[in-house]
Amino acid sequence: MSHSSFETKVVHNKVDQETISNSKSTPIYQTSAFTFKDLSHLESYYEGNSPYLYSRERNPNTDELGDSIARLEGAEAGAATSSGMSAILAGILAIAGSGDHIVAAEDLYGGTHHLISKELETFGIEVSMVSFSNLQEVEDSIKPHTKLLYTESITNPFLRVEDLQGLVKLANKYQLSTMVDNTFATPYLLNPCEAGVDLVVHSATKYIGGHSDVTAGVLAGKEEIIKRAVKKVSAFGANLSPFEAWLAQRGAKTLALRMKQQSQNAECLAKSFRSNPHVKHVYYPEFVSENGHGAIVTIELKKSVDIERFFQCLGWVKIAPTLAGVETTVSYPLTTSHRSLTDEQRAKVGINKYVVRLSIGIEDADDIIEQFREAIEESLGE
Repeated sequence: MSHSSFETKVVHNKVDQETISNSKSTPIYQTSAFTFKDLSHLESYYEGNSPYLYSRERNPNTDELGDSIARLEGAEAGAATSSGMSAILAGILAIAGSGDHIVAAEDLYGGTHHLISKELETFGIEVSMVSFSNLQEVEDSIKPHTKLLYTESITNPFLRVEDLQGLVKLANKYQLSTMVDNTFATPYLLNPCEAGVDLVVHSATKYIGGHSDVTAGVLAGKEEIIKRAVKKVSAFGANLSPFEAWLAQRGAKTLALRMKQQSQNAECLAKSFRSNPHVKHVYYPEFVSENGHGAIVTIELKKSVDIERFFQCLGWVKIAPTLAGVETTVSYPLTTSHRSLTDEQRAKVGINKYVVRLSIGIEDADDIIEQFREAIEESLGE
């Protein structure tokens, strides 16, 4: 049976599995290990003829999640991990090791920025963090021992859309690997692998799961890299639990519906902010794909707004240090996502006390617009 549209693939993306129940939905394989009939059956696992031994290494639920996102991304293989951060680490270590060098975008999510700029040095990996908006600056940072170029397809929080084709062309020139965090775009909007990117990473906690009830990560990309990453996940104990994999996969089935509505709402909200006299800057992509431009809007409020009062006047909009649930939420990059950066680093990428990142939900667009209008009006200084 063939199904070419994303909306159909995302629903009918179940990995074929032998079950004794003929269950319509995949059962939760809530087990730490799998049993064997005899020693020859056990040996068949190590010979590659039996898939499952111990859930830290593989489990049908984690396999289903990894494989299904790989299919949506147009990738050769996929793997699930315990979080987006563990997926990033496993992916990087599958490509680079002690004595190697990577070049990463300087305007990444704060947690990723910390991991790459600080933690990778404990693995003996050298890092250069530069502006990827100027590929010449990226090229100038490449060294003889460089192995990887790392960025986000849509950056966090200022929503710069990466030139993936230009990046891949540069990487190919120097025989480097590319790794892209596709969390904000999701495979509904962008498929970096189709542009030639070697490895894509998702915080499946966000739009893949979609309901703020699971913490998970997913890698998708070239099979040889995924195999190495899976070994890292198992060795570090960064595996995802069967139940959380099941939750994330269940959530993924409504990805197209959610992203369509959330992106439309975000576009309407961004438009309303542009005419608000108390909003200094509106950050929202002009174009991401034919399916939409994403569900995140970042604003910089003017000094006429009392920022603490603004966060007190949000009504039904929740303050949360994350994004992508079905509810509209806001976060404060200065003290949450980019807290680990120095004042100088935050200033360099544009984060100040008036920057607010909004994750737009599936509510009625007019209600969202009105709630933020009221919050701004009620927080104006005397």
